Amino acid sequence: MCGIVGYVGHRRVIPVLLEGLKRLEYRGYDSAGIACLNGDRLLLSRAQGKLINLDEKTADIRSLASGIGLGHTRWATHGEPSEENAHPHRDCHEELVVVHNGIIENYHSLRERLKGQGHHFRSDTDTEVIAHLIEEHLSKGFVAAVFTALKELVGSYALGVLWAKEPQTLICARNQSPLVIGLGEEEVFLASDIPALLPWTRRVIFLDDGQLAVLKPGEVKIFDLASGQEISKKVHEITWDASMAEKGGFRHFMLKEIYEQPQAVLNTFRGRLNPETGEISLPEISLLPEEIQRISKIFIVACGTSYHAGLVGKYLLERWVGIPVEVDLASEFRYRHLLIDNHTLAIPISQSGETADTLAGLRMARQMGAKIISICNVLGSTITRESHGTIYTHAGPEIGVASTKAFTSQLTALLLLTFYLAQARGTSPEGCRELLSALVAVPGILENWLPKWHKTSEEIAQRFYKARNFLYLGRNIHFPIALEGALKLKEISYIHAEGYAAGEMKHGPIALIDEQMPVVALAPKDHVYEKMVSNIEEVRSRRGQVISLVTEGDETLPEVSQATIHLPQVVPEVSPIVATVPLQLLAYEIAVTLGCDVDQPRNLAKSVTVE
Repeated sequence: MCGIVGYVGHRRVIPVLLEGLKRLEYRGYDSAGIACLNGDRLLLSRAQGKLINLDEKTADIRSLASGIGLGHTRWATHGEPSEENAHPHRDCHEELVVVHNGIIENYHSLRERLKGQGHHFRSDTDTEVIAHLIEEHLSKGFVAAVFTALKELVGSYALGVLWAKEPQTLICARNQSPLVIGLGEEEVFLASDIPALLPWTRRVIFLDDGQLAVLKPGEVKIFDLASGQEISKKVHEITWDASMAEKGGFRHFMLKEIYEQPQAVLNTFRGRLNPETGEISLPEISLLPEEIQRISKIFIVACGTSYHAGLVGKYLLERWVGIPVEVDLASEFRYRHLLIDNHTLAIPISQSGETADTLAGLRMARQMGAKIISICNVLGSTITRESHGTIYTHAGPEIGVASTKAFTSQLTALLLLTFYLAQARGTSPEGCRELLSALVAVPGILENWLPKWHKTSEEIAQRFYKARNFLYLGRNIHFPIALEGALKLKEISYIHAEGYAAGEMKHGPIALIDEQMPVVALAPKDHVYEKMVSNIEEVRSRRGQVISLVTEGDETLPEVSQATIHLPQVVPEVSPIVATVPLQLLAYEIAVTLGCDVDQPRNLAKSVTVE
């Protein structure tokens, strides 16, 4: 969950590194650093805090005529945030530097051994052991030293290495952490995520686990770490352009991405459905008809916001496909006694495709015989490569740490998968045709309603931003949306919020309700509407402040609510997508009113690639 950039070529390297780091700052921002060659010596510059501190610190050396270097933004896992713990890390002779994303699980034993051999450590990080370990073997040559050192590492890593005595060479390698190589004209780029490469190139190579690459100006050689054999890799063309990763005139990336949701939903189902015939085409999931018929159980495995999408998927799949569904937090799934066989379908959901716990759950389910169909946004990510098939959401890069368009795109993908499986099993083809037409209408609905919701959210935020606790209530398919709404608020505003199934309120949370407690109630007109009305009355009788989300035309709940957000009339299956957006806007406006850093909330990173 740190950001890595690297470059070797004909440009002045420091501006390239800083620009790349700016585009990766969402991956880690408690410290940052760069290293480059200045003649035959390494130049190192690091700073604690956000990237602006490093930017200011390097102002005097920006024009340095160096064409090779590495950069890093850090999200701490070992060692507190400090300049000394910032990357890059050096060997004893200050001739070699390493940047690293991941966790070296055996770093303590390696550190003690290296200290016993006379190595001097300057930081508290696990990464520094890599620099000293490579240093031990440099007499074999640069590439051989890295090969040898990596064989001793246990854990996850994406790393870049620069040695002053090989002034035209960068070495990088990956194991369970993402790394992408960008190809230019007589120049090569390195990054932990695609946005860092977009200003310079769209031609990329995705490294797989257990691979090492040697980068020189205009030259890339890739090797298998186990065998040492050189291998060839496919070059991918990225269709995003650099402007997609910029704010586009919005105050924050998060707000821009909220407003991109009509397009993101459209991109997810575009070309995959025919609303006139009711047919869905998902050849990319690679499920044969006989395999679909054999499915007896479905596991959905995910973390955070993706987990909430999975909970919505449970309601959809059980209702329309008729197969039992379990939804597991990936961090718990891998430690259960799992009942999985070759009649099981596992659906890992991850925006980045690199979430460590979800990836571990995928691997466990696959080892036990399950068919793996993932839902993911990032082309070429590890989860997609290790799945039997993938439904890409095509939401484009999501820079804001709090997930918005990734979530609604995941809901859309789950709808597509639900209808596809229902058709294949013959459970409800007529109903699916009607629901597909409803899904096709969603982008237009979101486009029309976004300005209304935004205005209403601004007004509500001004009334309730001083509250220190919120309760979100929902029933049935809207219960996961209550969980997601609460998560958004606490992620970016630091206000404590809890999502609850409304029927469970009387089993504990009702004790918290008083005139200081705003209660956000999702109560669109559906088959549990009357139950929600009763729950809202329970809140009112205890003087709770009700913020209700109701179907347009509802005259009952606005009368008894302190604030109301109106929703368009839609079928229940697409209602979670529609109801999510105003809750995102409400969280956003409360956070902005409080002066919070919306795009980079404290203690959070976009992609959690360590356990």
